[in-house]
Amino acid sequence: MRYALIGCGRISPNHLGSAVDHHLEIVAVCDKKAEKAEALLKRYSLEGIPVYTEYQKMLREQKPELVAIATESGYHAEIAIDCIRHGCNVIIEKPLALSMADARRVIAARDEMGVIACINQQNRFNKPIQLLRKQLDQGNLGKLFHATLQMHWNREADYYQSPSWRGTYALDGGALMNQCIHGIDLLRWMMGGEPTEVMAITDNLNHPYIEAEDIGLALFKFKNGGYGVLEGTVNTYGGNLDETLSVYGESGTIQIGGIATNKLTCYQVKGDSRDFDSLSKEVNTEPKNVYGFGHSFLYADVIDAIENHRTPYVPLEEGMKALEMVLAVYKSAATGKPVTFPLGDYSTLDVLNQ
Repeated sequence: MRYALIGCGRISPNHLGSAVDHHLEIVAVCDKKAEKAEALLKRYSLEGIPVYTEYQKMLREQKPELVAIATESGYHAEIAIDCIRHGCNVIIEKPLALSMADARRVIAARDEMGVIACINQQNRFNKPIQLLRKQLDQGNLGKLFHATLQMHWNREADYYQSPSWRGTYALDGGALMNQCIHGIDLLRWMMGGEPTEVMAITDNLNHPYIEAEDIGLALFKFKNGGYGVLEGTVNTYGGNLDETLSVYGESGTIQIGGIATNKLTCYQVKGDSRDFDSLSKEVNTEPKNVYGFGHSFLYADVIDAIENHRTPYVPLEEGMKALEMVLAVYKSAATGKPVTFPLGDYSTLDVLNQ
């Protein structure tokens, strides 16, 4: 399968490494700065692979079957639509877009062209997350009361200042849109996928050189009657601490922590007598960083979806749902009022006009 990567920044090794692991035919990489693309190829001993600085030219000349998009967030939708119009299947790094309107445009293009398109919310593939999902699907936690998502990470000035697009509303967003959206996706997924209302606060306490938030706090109500509590910050002194998801039901409590929801830290399910230590050893992982191991599993799923003409495990609709939650938090924080779902049209730039 002919594969190309657009965007060779911080997350690109997870994409190219996954492409290598799954023996894709890597036909090109693209970045506005050719030296970044060349350095990435060298890291994987792939010197000689064509390097492009214009992705449209790459699409015309190389005709890839699968393209991964890992550019600045504000360009995801535009590039994805161009790739889809060229008949390419796509993997889109989170977030899907920075506006609900753009997210819908990407989905419409996918439907029109009939390609396979996936949003890169890779933590869904974490083994502890899969364990929790299975228990919920089987109804073993009973009625869900509430769930919490806590992300305590750290981002310093050098992260935002090079490159300078980070933390801007036009191309990025803040801690919730960039870092916490993975956990927000999991919170929504586990709580039935249908929030009805949110009340939120965001602030910038420690990063005066960026536009967007470095902390966000929110309370969601869901259609199933349960609640979701969100706490996301990049102000954690000493480095990335944890990303923890806890789900509380009438017949079970499951908590998944670690640096990126990768460790089972509490498992109490009525009628399930499995030994906690043994279960933990079975599902826990030790990733080198907050990105975890999910990219490789996601690539395997997308490749199989393309070959078997099926919907991928994390379709674009799931990316739009996570985006909607973040944008709803932004709107609530900007207006000081509760926001109901569905959100309608809203974008990161609208925050500046509230």
